[in-house]
Amino acid sequence: MLGGTAAHAEPSVADVEKQIDEAWHDLEPTIEKHNSTRQELDKKKKQAEALSVKIAPLRTQVDAVMGRVGAIAAEEYKTGPASELGSILMTGSPTTLTNQLEILDHFARVQSRDIAEVVALKDQLEAEKAPLDALVIDLTKQEAELAAKTKEINTKVDDLQKLRIQVYGNGGGGALAPAPCPYEYPGGKRSTVVKFACAQIGKPYVWAAAGPDAFDCSGLMLAAWNKVGISYPHNAAAQRGMMKSVSRADLQAGDFVFYHSDLSHVGMYVGNGWVVHAPNPAEPVRMMKIDAMQIHSFGSPL
Repeated sequence: MLGGTAAHAEPSVADVEKQIDEAWHDLEPTIEKHNSTRQELDKKKKQAEALSVKIAPLRTQVDAVMGRVGAIAAEEYKTGPASELGSILMTGSPTTLTNQLEILDHFARVQSRDIAEVVALKDQLEAEKAPLDALVIDLTKQEAELAAKTKEINTKVDDLQKLRIQVYGNGGGGALAPAPCPYEYPGGKRSTVVKFACAQIGKPYVWAAAGPDAFDCSGLMLAAWNKVGISYPHNAAAQRGMMKSVSRADLQAGDFVFYHSDLSHVGMYVGNGWVVHAPNPAEPVRMMKIDAMQIHSFGSPL
């Protein structure tokens, strides 16, 4: 048996990229579910608050009516029906007595009906609000769980990103990819686009080609954005005319960087001052620093 400990091989760029892809694949559905849950929670909270506003005056109305009933009952308890009847009998003729009894009976029925209507409406609104309150509690719990899951996966992706930068810094990416590509994962459509562009590194430059085996500069851009259903013409100047301008400070991965006064070249920004482009027939698709050529302007498809 040989002595010593076997050397632990440093992961390759491909190994780390694969781990990040897997982590990102886990994260994106969680993020989307989190966004959906948060929106639903906001909506249900507003509905519950609106019902609370409707219920509040009804509760006040019921309390007021019940207070009046309570006062009548207390007075009835103190004086008793016989005493009340005695005072009515002292007021005058039998006709007057009959009228007053009818008025009292009518008042009692109206009060009873009013109370019943208010209580019924209040109960109806509270019945509508109860499941909303339960849903708000459930959604709040879901939101907290998703936020924790998102944080956990984000931490994993951050750790992998540090390892990725270290591997590239050790020369793992080679001359064509001297930095992580993309430098970071932007998410959504942009993530699909930049990952596609980066995957083409090393493929040859062929004039008027837009893949899958070779590209020219504008062909690489249109092929990448076609992956998410956004179409552009096969010409850098025409592409520039179809998108909004952005400042350098607002550049995001996937945005276009146009070069030269005649708009004869274009590359894709992939983060941290790096661009992926198809340079010329002498060089394959590769990365370069953003200022390696004279910049004309910046454009964003989104």
